Amino acid sequence: MKRLLSIELQKIWMNKASKILTLTYFILLSFIALIAAIKFDIGPFKFHLAEMGIFNFPFIWHFNTYVAAWMKFFLAIVIVSMMANEYSYGTLKQNLIDGLSKKEFILSKFLTVVLFAFVSTVFVFVMSLILGLCFSSYTEFGIIFSDLDYLLAFFVKLTGFFSFCLFLGILVKRSAFALGFLLVWNILEGIIKAILAFKVFPDSNTNQKIMQFFPLEAMSNLIVNPGPRLSVVKNIGTQMGIETDADFSVDYFAVFIVLIWTFVFTHFSYKLLKNRDL
Repeated sequence: MKRLLSIELQKIWMNKASKILTLTYFILLSFIALIAAIKFDIGPFKFHLAEMGIFNFPFIWHFNTYVAAWMKFFLAIVIVSMMANEYSYGTLKQNLIDGLSKKEFILSKFLTVVLFAFVSTVFVFVMSLILGLCFSSYTEFGIIFSDLDYLLAFFVKLTGFFSFCLFLGILVKRSAFALGFLLVWNILEGIIKAILAFKVFPDSNTNQKIMQFFPLEAMSNLIVNPGPRLSVVKNIGTQMGIETDADFSVDYFAVFIVLIWTFVFTHFSYKLLKNRDL
């Protein structure tokens, strides 16, 4: 496995665009720390995000993984390009000629996907730990390391999403078309969700029970919007007479669904490559 990873990482590092996008992704992840510097003090109006509790343990695990997940599209471009370049530069054929089997080829791509997801998760963990120790009002050991399942959800979410991108890269062979297909699929899920919610099941949550099995929706359900958990948002809602009993914990059924989709995407990536005339 080390040999397979080494081959893929060398390809990515030798590609200037992929290298820039990868570095940009991790630089942007570190910019989450700049949220702590957002501060407005205009007369009686004072606004400081760090003082709103977004960096308090254990809420920080939820907040940072949710924000970081939005930046996955930078690595998605790298994953799609990683596969598309194999066809454009002829490296796929060369790898097979050099003795790499199609199964090993797909395994090398999947290992790269898992590595990207793992490194991203470790990066977010370290950054969140540092920010929390600097700004959190709660520094008890038990509180700091509670709710770490958001990191697991983040890892699974990235692995599933990148596996989808890998599948599209193999299916379409061109980066732009693969990313376009990803956008179209996202819009399609949104349309189906709207039809189910407003036309088919307007007075029940049946639409949610159906949509949870769609790949992008399942990934979205792993880490829900943490905003309503903030005390300031809850207070505003209470003053407006809006009460919510929403569950913000990690949905392990969604984790299971995304893991199934990850297997499906990887399996069919191999099947496509195996049956395709190169």
